[in-house]
Amino acid sequence: MLLDGLMSVACALTADRIEPGAAAWYAAGHRSTEPAQSLALAKMGREPLLDLGMRLGEGSGAVAAVPVVRSASAVLREVALLSELRA
Repeated sequence: MLLDGLMSVACALTADRIEPGAAAWYAAGHRSTEPAQSLALAKMGREPLLDLGMRLGEGSGAVAAVPVVRSASAVLREVALLSELRA
């Protein structure tokens, strides 16, 4: 789950307290300018993908992080391992 600002992170922290380990399924799209968001992310051991000082809301931080997530997925899926390379 790609988290965005304070509200989604607060909900994710609550879910992790109800079901410990749930935070393993979360990625933080960006660091909000709200100090509480950073505190909640730290409690869950999550580091945001982006830290651009955004404060727009409406899911804009998560949307900005989607290309990073897609690129990482493509690298993992398409780049050969050294053990797979032949001389």
